[in-house]
Amino acid sequence: MANKVPALGMLAAVVLATGGLAKPASAAVAAPVAQADALSVAIPAATNPSPPSPAAAAQDLAPNARSAVVMDFATGRVLFEKDAHERLPMASITKIMTLLLTMEAIDSGRLKLSDKARTSEYAASMGGSQIFLEPGEVMTVEDLIKGIAIASANDACVALAEHLEGSEEAFVRRMNERAKELGMDDTHFVNSNGLPAPNHYSSAHDIAVMSRELLKHEQITRWTSIYSDYLRKDSDHPLWLVNTNKLVRFYDGVDGLKTGYTAEAKYCLAATAKRDGFRVIAVVMGEPKPTVRNAEVAGLLNWTFNRYTSRVLYRQGEVVKRAVKVSHGVPQQVDLVAGDTVGVIERKGEPQRYEAKAEVFQLSAPVKQGQSAGTLRVYEGGELVAEVPLLAAEHVRRAGLFQTIGQVMRDLVTFGSRG
Repeated sequence: MANKVPALGMLAAVVLATGGLAKPASAAVAAPVAQADALSVAIPAATNPSPPSPAAAAQDLAPNARSAVVMDFATGRVLFEKDAHERLPMASITKIMTLLLTMEAIDSGRLKLSDKARTSEYAASMGGSQIFLEPGEVMTVEDLIKGIAIASANDACVALAEHLEGSEEAFVRRMNERAKELGMDDTHFVNSNGLPAPNHYSSAHDIAVMSRELLKHEQITRWTSIYSDYLRKDSDHPLWLVNTNKLVRFYDGVDGLKTGYTAEAKYCLAATAKRDGFRVIAVVMGEPKPTVRNAEVAGLLNWTFNRYTSRVLYRQGEVVKRAVKVSHGVPQQVDLVAGDTVGVIERKGEPQRYEAKAEVFQLSAPVKQGQSAGTLRVYEGGELVAEVPLLAAEHVRRAGLFQTIGQVMRDLVTFGSRG
């Protein structure tokens, strides 16, 4: 997918999504374009007065952080950055990738929340933040997720890693593979929990990217938004958990995501907040104190919500083109859906007008559900600002011999009747 992002302060349309109907199958060879239709998109004028320029307003943001990023969740657009690609120790923010792989395993059916994981001696030996797992203790996947999301439990990370991949080492290999798939070029994982280790690092930008990917699994905020709860509540050894992210309680709209601290990394936070359907991600690294970290993240969120708003044009899986012809197909037509969510983010008081155009490939059966069948492009002032694939909404099988003859005859009759 190719995205062109306008300069800060302009309205941007980019895409990437949260859930949906169909994901792209293996890339199909693009057939000649059959049609290109204009789908006009008008963004109503905003009534808010135009705020100061973002560049000027952003100068005082996160002054104590070694690096920082604010990213719009729906579009992936970076709204603010400070040394965003500097490679730094990330401490427990590492756990975002651990949670991402866990949620992906759940969505794929490899893992269930009710599955039970047995704690190894190695997992139980983790220091730092923990839920005090005992060797041999059995805990459900959901409770392990809760321990990670709320209490930043190092032992729970290793227990999940071993349960999923057999060993933490194998799990870490998958973490690094997933990072490459997401384009996280400034990241390398050595363990699943962020305990200090050589060559274990990330950047504020990469952390925002993996945070965004995790938030596509909407269920994750079910745990990251909890301020306090219990584990083993009905046992002889209940454990009270308190969220390490205090903004969950004290900032309106914050429902995640992950804190981090080591002596080397200092205080880090990847926070997410949602207001009126507009979700943003704010990341700071290397803050000197937790109070400073929280205040600067709150400042980043205030700055963002005061200046920007978000709007979705097409949701992932929404029908964009109906009844596209499929040669030799049964059925003979298929709807095409957006492969990703198409959203726009605008500076309040600076409305823009967008035009969306759908280019549809010539389709011949068989067509698989989720197969690439065209491209949806969004333009602003004649400039391409977003591009997503159009996907077949359902499977279309190839017609048999007699069905094909019948289709040809019907086409001839229909064509003749037009004269």
